[in-house]
Amino acid sequence: MKSKTFAMAAFAFLLAASFAANVQSQGRAPQKQARREVAVTFDDLPVVSTRRDLKSQREITARLLKSITSKRVPAIGFVNENKLLSDGKRDESRVALLRMWIDAGLELGNHTFSHIDLNTTPLAEFQDDVIRGEEATAQLLAEKGKKPRYFRHPYLHTGRDFETKQRFEEFLAGRGYTVAPVTIDNSEWIFARAYDRAIENGDRRSMKRIAEAYIPYLEKKFEYFEKQSAVLFGYEIKQVLLLHANALNADHFDDLARMMKRRGYAFITLEEALKDEAYRSADTYTGAGGITWLHRWAITKGMKGEFFRGEPATPDFILKLAGVTSE
Repeated sequence: MKSKTFAMAAFAFLLAASFAANVQSQGRAPQKQARREVAVTFDDLPVVSTRRDLKSQREITARLLKSITSKRVPAIGFVNENKLLSDGKRDESRVALLRMWIDAGLELGNHTFSHIDLNTTPLAEFQDDVIRGEEATAQLLAEKGKKPRYFRHPYLHTGRDFETKQRFEEFLAGRGYTVAPVTIDNSEWIFARAYDRAIENGDRRSMKRIAEAYIPYLEKKFEYFEKQSAVLFGYEIKQVLLLHANALNADHFDDLARMMKRRGYAFITLEEALKDEAYRSADTYTGAGGITWLHRWAITKGMKGEFFRGEPATPDFILKLAGVTSE
């Protein structure tokens, strides 16, 4: 009797195991999603906008920081210090816009003084612009016992030849900087330009239409780069998102943050993101494009055209409203 009972139990076990294996083979086995993580970065501080008056820029900064802090996002902003000048001299009322970021407990990084292009600027001149671009930022951070730690390349251009790229990275390291890479790039700046133009024209209908297209567009970008990181590394890496300090995000970062949370993201610092081993991957890319580090690593690894296909495009109506004919 015992042998019969044992045989029946064994058969039931094998049947269950076979069923589970069959379900898994068909891709229906439940999978526990590892926590997704993203560092949120903002370029072109204090503000990038067609409205350059101090009042508008203070309002944009206040709204943006309120959204960032209310969602507990440990963001970092990258500064172009030429925007702190009035009549060629440092304007402390514009420096105060950066102090708002510091007072909100956020970090600031260097984005060069004048947002020049390493691909077209002699290295020595570019390095001088980096040094000039850290003066006010370093002073503000020093008030909190900190110093600039991260550098973001304008246009994501890292040099048209490997020697320039390498020499510049050595220069950065010598000044205590770490390169701030980007893994989720996008054309948010085109949406923002269209949004600014709609504001200037008092076109609330277009503002609403742009905002309604913005979050779905960025969600498709997230999905695209999530899949690419999984193909490239076998897992979804800690992502670094590129945004800009603009009116669009001042008005709609809450919506963007909710989208990221819905996708399972936790907000982390750039420092924490860069602990991911993926960021130690070789990058020998020296092409003309300002592309994500996921694509740089893929090119370095010899990935071919199929890997890069399917990146979501900016809607035609956004390009038209922004006055941009192509990305």
